[in-house]
This record gives sequence, C-alpha cells and structure tokens, in this order.
Amino acid sequence: MSRPYRRAALHAAATATSVAAVLGMAACSSSGQTTASNDAQTVKVNPADDHLAADPLSAVRAAADITGHNGSIQDVTTLHTVAGKKQMTLHGAGVYEYSSHLGRLEVTVPAGGSTPAGKLVEVVSPGLVYLQNSGAKVPAGKWVKLQVQQLGDGNLVSSGATDPAGAAEALRGAQTAQLVDSATVGGVVLKHYKGTLDLADAAKATGGPSSEGLALASRTFTVKKVPYDVWLDEHGRINKVVEVFTFSNVPGSTAAKDQVVVTSTSVFSGFGTPVQVSLPSDADVVGPSAAAGNK
Repeated sequence: MSRPYRRAALHAAATATSVAAVLGMAACSSSGQTTASNDAQTVKVNPADDHLAADPLSAVRAAADITGHNGSIQDVTTLHTVAGKKQMTLHGAGVYEYSSHLGRLEVTVPAGGSTPAGKLVEVVSPGLVYLQNSGAKVPAGKWVKLQVQQLGDGNLVSSGATDPAGAAEALRGAQTAQLVDSATVGGVVLKHYKGTLDLADAAKATGGPSSEGLALASRTFTVKKVPYDVWLDEHGRINKVVEVFTFSNVPGSTAAKDQVVVTSTSVFSGFGTPVQVSLPSDADVVGPSAAAGNK
C-alpha cells in the first residue's frame, strides 16, 4: 500500500465527505496496542488490591496497567471528527481480552449519498489489525490483515474507533494531570482528571510491539500535547477516557484551516467479565489490495 494512498484515505475519512470515504480510511488502518505493559500482562495481580493513587499524575499514568489487571473489559466508543465545516460521528462497541491480547470492535458506519449504513468489524492484536466489511471489493465475510507500520496514525483514529488498548496506553504518556471533580455514576464514585499527554512518551513507557502504533501516531499528529480527560474509580481503573487528536489534511501544513480534530471517547465496563476474542482464520483473510478499492 503506497504512502500517497494511505494519506489520501486518512484525509478522505477525516473530512467526512461520505461513507465510502470512511471505509477507505478504515481499509488502511492498523493497530499495535494492548492495554497493559508486558510486565503487567505476565505478573498476576489481584485487582482488589489495586487502589487509586493520591497523586493525580501517578493515578493517570498507572491507569492502563491497573485496568489490565482485571483480565477483560467491555468498551463503547465514539469518534467525532471535525474538518472545517464538516463533521462526522462514528459509534462502536466491543470487548478486549488481556490474556490473549486481542480486542474486537464493531463500528456503525452512517449512510452517505448512495452508500447504505453498515458495520465495520475490527479485530486488534499487538502490531496487527483485521478488518471486515472494509471496502466494496472485499468479498463478504472476508477480512483484510494490516500491520501497524502501514499506517501513520497507529490506528488511533483511522478505523473509525480507538481500540481500548490504545486509548488506555496513551495515558502512560501523561505530562500533566489535574483532579477536576468527583461524581457518582451508576453507584460508582469516579474521579475526573484532565491534562495533556505525549504519545512518544507513552510509546516508551509501553514498550514492545504494543508501542509501535503510539510511536507512529506521535510523529503524525500535529498537536503534540494531546488533551485528555479520564474518569477513574477507587481501584484506579479507567471508566471513561476522552482524547483529542489533531492532524493536517494537507501534508506539511500547520495552518488552522487545514487541521482535522478527532475526539475519541471510550467507556469501559464489565471489568473481569469473561470474553473470548479469536483471530480470523487464514482462509478468510484477503490481501490489502482488496480493501484499497480503486487505489
């Protein structure tokens, strides 16, 4: 997949011109995230022993590991894109399983022009992403397999959702953290923090294949101090995280009129509730050229 096509696909989806553009962007995405660091995934920790740190910055930076101690989560995701006067909102839902380092998301793609609404299915693993329903030329029921190196944004925005692993791991790069307030949501007391994070720092703190997507995104996004809001429970687990990513739809431009702003919201629940995610079989995987359409 050529670099010009990847850039064009990302731009097309972010400017929200049509559903076909969204699918074009999704066809060029990849993921390299897991929500807990390598050490946290191999060391058994009793989630009941986790507690929210008193220091805001420590609490935010530890949230990804603590969330991973629970073994699995359910995720509801929203991606809102603004490019000039054009806007688009995509909704998704899925699960993430830490023992297998696999997540599965289904993203609802709205209708646009002559293109009907549909669902983009995504399975993520460290360094890889599998996409189903990613383009008109992909046979029904088949998957496209892509590597994180094929994408500049590390799959943080380009497939219509930020996978839960990436959303959590980005918090390891928190530079500032301020406790805003506390609120009881569904009977759970949550503390709300906000600040900025650095994706390059997050990649260093994550390490391994899981860091590749974050490192790529740190070079692609034009606003390096990424704003975030996160709500943590008494154990320090992420219940909700909002991150705002900005990139240019004109290569090399830093002009305000050329910037695309993507607000990613992930809501986690079902901590520890068993889930099962499996990789698509090799027989159901087609080459990335099938997803490229009229490349």
